[in-house]
Parts: sequence; structure tokens; C-alpha cells
Amino acid sequence: MGTGVAQLFAEHGHQVVLLDIDQGILDRALREIARTVQLGPLIRPGLPVRDPQEVLDRITCTTEPDALAGIDYLIENVTEDWPIKRQLYRRLDRICPASAVFGVNTSAIPITKVAGCTGRPDKVIGTHIMNPAPLKPMVEVIRGTHTSAATIEHTLGLFRSVGKDCVVVGDSPGFVTNRVAMLTVNEAMFLVWEQVASAAEVDKLFQQCFGHAMGPLATADLIGLDTVLRSLEVLCEEFQDPKYRPCPLLRRLVYAGHTGRKAGQGFHSYETGEPVGQKASVTL
Repeated sequence: MGTGVAQLFAEHGHQVVLLDIDQGILDRALREIARTVQLGPLIRPGLPVRDPQEVLDRITCTTEPDALAGIDYLIENVTEDWPIKRQLYRRLDRICPASAVFGVNTSAIPITKVAGCTGRPDKVIGTHIMNPAPLKPMVEVIRGTHTSAATIEHTLGLFRSVGKDCVVVGDSPGFVTNRVAMLTVNEAMFLVWEQVASAAEVDKLFQQCFGHAMGPLATADLIGLDTVLRSLEVLCEEFQDPKYRPCPLLRRLVYAGHTGRKAGQGFHSYETGEPVGQKASVTL
């Protein structure tokens, strides 16, 4: 996700600092950005033609958090794991300028909960960017309890500068999009687990009956099944409602390392294009 966000802002002329703990991940991110910028107009006619090197020249990659000491706006994309996020924000709060805004690109964790780990709760805001970031036209912006009007306006202006529209919503676990979408995705997984339909059949019904560009299980594979699992766990914990309990088949796939597109296999196989998880009796 961070790769796509870096590409989005660099394509529109912003100077970007891309931070990760692993230099190998950063190297792969740059290769992926160069490839996507070059091939994008060929795959999707109408996209502007850009020089990949010019985009890359606006991105500074680093494994050193102190490189964030001069930033104006931070968009955080780490794993959907609360202990990791909590520790990260306490550190970022010490490193980043007091004027910097923290945009939290989380799937389900409440923004007010994140803001409580900082000394700048008025400058913490949810920036739920959809995947793939350079192509999706909309950003769900979440207003925490303490988020200031100035932070909201700053955020809306920043996303307008990269061609995005925004809807500002209140703070709730999962917000609007994932509170609904995760229920849909999870229920689709239960249908496969119960052998009511195959993964391919579930997705085909949603695409051809409702006109969805992707079915719920292909969408889950794109998000990453590990992220879907963590998001459902957050929703279940925050609401204390069993309707968010993750499907056992989802857990089995994640335990097996079949986390979706990034792993080459999830509910669908991306080497062969053939769906997996046809029946509940799938062994992993």
C-alpha cells in the first residue's frame, strides 16, 4: 500500500520520503513504481504518460526514521497490528515536527485510539486510501474526536492536489467502507466454507448480478487475506459483536501463507488464474 501512495504523490509533483525497516522492500517498491508508471498508460488508455525516472527522482527511500524530521504530512501504512502501530506513533511523535499532520491509513483501527498515542491529537486524521492508490478516485477521510478543522482542510487540499475526491466521516471501527465491506467479504468466505458455492461462483454472481468490478473474494485477495483477518479481529474486539468473527477458512488460508495476490494464492490462484477453496474440505 505504501508503494502505491508514494507513487501517487510523486506522480503529482510532491517530494516523498518512503520509509521502511527493510532496504530490500524499498528497492522492490522503486522497481514496482517504475514498472507501473511505464506500463499504466498501456494497460489503461487515458492515463497520462509520465517519465518513470522523473517520478522516482521525487522519492527518497530510507530505513532511518530520523529522515522524517522535516516532513509536513505523514501517511502511515504499516501492518494492521495495534501494538506495532502504538509503538510506532509514540516514536513518530518524537521525531516529526510538531506542525506535521499524521494521516492514518488503517483498515479498521479507530483514529481517536491512534491519536491518544501522540501529543498532537488535533493533527491526527484517518486517510483510508483505496487500493490501488494511484487509480482509485476517492479517499475516505475520518475525523477523530480531537481532529481540528484546520487538519481536515489541510488533508482535503492535499488530496485534491493529487486528483482525489474525499468524503469526511466520523470515527468508528472500520469507518463506513470497511465496516460494511468486511462483513460482506467474511460472509462470502462462509459460503465457500459451507460448500454453498465456490469462490469463482460467488465472485461471478456479484460481478454479473450487481455489476461489481470485482467479486468479494477477489477483493479480499487484493487487500491481502492477512489484512482482512486482522481487520475482522479489530472489529470483533472493538464492537464485542460475534457477527464480525472471522471465517475459519480465512484463518486456515492465512496460516498456510495463502494471503492473496501478493502471495500468488488466496481464494484464487494468480499463477494459473484458477480459483482455490472450491469446497470447505480444502486442506492447506
